[in-house]
Amino acid sequence: MPLRLPDKLPAIELLKQENIFVMDDSRAHMQDIRPLRIAILNLMPLKITTETDLIRLLSNTPLQLEINFMKLKSHTPKNTPIEHMMMFYRDFEEMKREKYDGMIITGAPVETLEFEDVTYWAEMTEIFDWARTHVTSTLYICWAAQAGLYYYYGVPKYPLPKKMFGVFAQHPLQPQLPIFRGFDDVFQMPHSRHTEVHREDIFAVPELSLIAESPDCGVSMVMARGGREFFITGHLEYAPNTLANEYFRDKDVRDDVELPRNYFRDDNPDNAPMVTWRAHANLLYSNWINYYVYQETPYDINQIR
Repeated sequence: MPLRLPDKLPAIELLKQENIFVMDDSRAHMQDIRPLRIAILNLMPLKITTETDLIRLLSNTPLQLEINFMKLKSHTPKNTPIEHMMMFYRDFEEMKREKYDGMIITGAPVETLEFEDVTYWAEMTEIFDWARTHVTSTLYICWAAQAGLYYYYGVPKYPLPKKMFGVFAQHPLQPQLPIFRGFDDVFQMPHSRHTEVHREDIFAVPELSLIAESPDCGVSMVMARGGREFFITGHLEYAPNTLANEYFRDKDVRDDVELPRNYFRDDNPDNAPMVTWRAHANLLYSNWINYYVYQETPYDINQIR
């Protein structure tokens, strides 16, 4: 699909090597099309990696998307060059007067902290409030999913005795939903987290629907407001080697790092990962864009309420 991306964004060349069609702003302006506007609040430490992962999935639709990267004014990333942030990201303060057809809020490496102890929590809550009136549909991923469930609906998170780390089978509980169109009875999802939410807390909130879960890793997908909010506790956007990179990185500095489950072939870290989630990842993002963004958003973006 024609993705409208900021000129010279590193993901453009990376994805062209995978034969994924993207266009920069200069070329996109030549097309007389009202693109869907997607905001991405990228809280992950390795910004360029996450940008590429998400754009790869968003490319799997014939619709034109205009991608806008958001950053927090109250937090300065340590693992991404400041030049990259200044060139490709805008502060929420600059974007909050605009409206967007869709939004993605990523995970963040702060899940062991209480939400109120996160240094940028006040700005996050302002963004959560803003998204309700300025975005047609929002995907909340991993920590953002737990944060959104807590802020909007009072759902607590709980520490895990050990890290939930690996790729786990998920079961759609409402397979008739458009978000699951084309899905099998079971799909795989990578997880990498130290906390969880409990299904009984989800069921206690009438506005929430538990739509996918796993016998091994618990709650995986929650929907609210008819699909205007999706909370995904795992990482369908992960590239094949992401869990491997995390495993080898942590293994070199700690002695309590376990092998990611259901990931390396024959459970041998010398072997390549067995990739089992990419097809459903592409399908989920395509379904979200088609059924919950494109078919629900007004043509006049200013009419989003």
